Amino acid sequence: MLPIRSAAILSALLLAPGTVPPGDGPIRGFSSATARTQREWETKFQAIPNPDSLREYMRVLSARPHHLGSPRDSANAVWLLERFRSWGLDARIETFHVLFPTPRERVVELLAPTRFTARLREPALKEDPASSQQAEQLPTYNAYSADGDVTAPLVFVNYGIPEDYDQLERLGVSVKGAIVIAKYGRSWRGIKPKLAAEHGAVGCLIYSDPGDDGYHAGDTYPAGPFRPRDGVQRGSVLDMPLFAGDPLTPGVGATRDAKRLDRSAAPTLPTIPVQPLSAADAQPLLAALGGRPAPPGWAGGLPITYHVGPGPARVHLKLRFDWRLVPAYDVVARIPGAERPDEWVVRGNHHDAWVNGAEDPVSGAIAVLEEARAYGALLKQGWRPRRTIVLALWDGEEPMLLGSTEWAETHANELSRKAVAYLNTDGNGRGRLGADGSPSLARLVSEVARDVTDPETKMSVWKRSHLGEVAAARTADRRREARERSDLLVEPMGSGSDYTVFYHHLGIPSLNLGFGGEDDGGIYHSIYDSFRWYTMFSDTAFVYGRALAQTVGLATMRLASADLLPYEFSRLSDRVDVNLKEVQDLLTAMRDSIAEQNRQVEESTFVAMNDPRRPLVPSVREPVPPFLSFAPLQNGATRLKSATSRFESAYTAAMKDGASALDTARVSRLNGLLLRAERALAPVDGLPRRPWYRQLIAAPGWYTGYTPKTMPGIREAIEAKRWSEAETEAAELGRALQEEAKLLDEASTILEQSTREGS
Repeated sequence: MLPIRSAAILSALLLAPGTVPPGDGPIRGFSSATARTQREWETKFQAIPNPDSLREYMRVLSARPHHLGSPRDSANAVWLLERFRSWGLDARIETFHVLFPTPRERVVELLAPTRFTARLREPALKEDPASSQQAEQLPTYNAYSADGDVTAPLVFVNYGIPEDYDQLERLGVSVKGAIVIAKYGRSWRGIKPKLAAEHGAVGCLIYSDPGDDGYHAGDTYPAGPFRPRDGVQRGSVLDMPLFAGDPLTPGVGATRDAKRLDRSAAPTLPTIPVQPLSAADAQPLLAALGGRPAPPGWAGGLPITYHVGPGPARVHLKLRFDWRLVPAYDVVARIPGAERPDEWVVRGNHHDAWVNGAEDPVSGAIAVLEEARAYGALLKQGWRPRRTIVLALWDGEEPMLLGSTEWAETHANELSRKAVAYLNTDGNGRGRLGADGSPSLARLVSEVARDVTDPETKMSVWKRSHLGEVAAARTADRRREARERSDLLVEPMGSGSDYTVFYHHLGIPSLNLGFGGEDDGGIYHSIYDSFRWYTMFSDTAFVYGRALAQTVGLATMRLASADLLPYEFSRLSDRVDVNLKEVQDLLTAMRDSIAEQNRQVEESTFVAMNDPRRPLVPSVREPVPPFLSFAPLQNGATRLKSATSRFESAYTAAMKDGASALDTARVSRLNGLLLRAERALAPVDGLPRRPWYRQLIAAPGWYTGYTPKTMPGIREAIEAKRWSEAETEAAELGRALQEEAKLLDEASTILEQSTREGS
């Protein structure tokens, strides 16, 4: 790349906030000249993705069951490799060896007060040929469940989340020595056996209640999109909030010769047997329960009276698995950067499925393929990205983000130095664009969304999503905030997809994107997630597949070709302010609640002492939470706000007044500072008790799983009443914010100096 010699080029490198017409005007990170060239290539790119191509890719990839370790999984990987290479891309398969148990024996029996044996399988439907491929289908099971043979009373625990166990305790119901049965939903499935074991249960059953995604939600498959009574949700139950990836190789890539933990020492493996059930198999078990009626809000959609138990229902649960290592095939293509090959933009989606997986993951994987085909066509026309683009189709995502995690852990040193961003999808549907990820990428995705047309409304993708946010707001304040926001709402990241290792472990700015909201259904992780279901009830014309390829493709191209990395940090500062207030309010609410409980204890004790007819019951007052010092965090938040304001002002001044030459060395230094600023929020020490998770502003919750906790170190310490730890974590985050602010100030100094030289 030739040195940048024009003052006008620097002046437009970063844009002030504002709305621009789609397909016109400057772009964040580009000069006016390079923006014009960029838009020319983007216009060509957007014309290439084709719904017919997307349909054909899905037809091929979802034709047979292709779970990790299956023959079809391997065949699909080779097919994907051939597609990349046919479009002129340098591609290869990288193989890892991961633990993936499959069932050898599964038994769920009701022994009393009546007898019933669960079928534990999903029936084929004559309307859907894919459902009849039973010889190739994985059985219904929860991957990584412990082996076990237990007989015990049954207890219904609602969704099996912390507040449900609190309710059971108030009812005087214990699950110690019992088998619990929980509904799917309200938290990630792996939390349910984790909590059950912590409360002394010896087994766990998880069923799909029709009140959530079955006939109470709508017509069931094959007549409608929702889960039939015999539908079962497969899925992993590893303790993902501890770390993601292969349970035997934490923190290192699962290569053939990697040092592995003994299975008995692997901390993410559950300690009790776990089995998923259909509503049809669960109903006789729940109907046999006695004891107290279920509390208000616990009853589901089955035509029975829900009871908690324990007893008289008694259940036998027996599970045995084949614990073996299997190959995971990551298909990875590279487009070398013409000027900055050591800066990488990584784009990924997984290709493995629990069964046929048309929706999850094929609807997202086909977008990657169309993006790759479009890049290949542009390369033939002379397009070259400044930075290297890495396109990846990961294997083993379903068992626990295996392919992406092992690849990233293997390449961790390179990624830590080189990765500009990771862009993820994990399936796609019909409706509004949803985004979660790094606040610093909110401007990027918003600008892109303004330049892509929504297939149904013909307005921009940004406009449709913006109107949807306003309509969904539940309060006047939220509605006003949504109307006034210039950027799309980018939600905090939890877990549940391949971005986890990039964002949470390595601190790489990340986005997770997808369309949805108008194609609800209940075929998730079942044999009914098929080409027929998708083409009848989701993106039937594959126009949202095209929109996804256009959206993520443009974001990838802009990150890969921007003069300066198009991060914008004001949204980060805003989020820090909001989350800081939330943890302060949480502490205040806990202090008030405990004080009120203590007041009631004192009042009850006083009454008993003065009324000889009432027994005096000893009560213990709980210590009121101390007043914690959040000063280091408040100082860090204030410093970050000042630094982000200065950073934006430096660009505004450059854009207004012009600047002297910004040569290649200066551009490289600025990009390096911006990259390090993003890493500052993920220090290597990580979170307490789970250092694999380094990101300090968001993480999957210890008891929420997929759902994020913001400022997790502080928030979870407060929730657990670890007061000194909360102060320590507040100071740690404060230091990280100070470091990010320092790096942004250094970048601002360079820009301000350039502006002075050019004036």
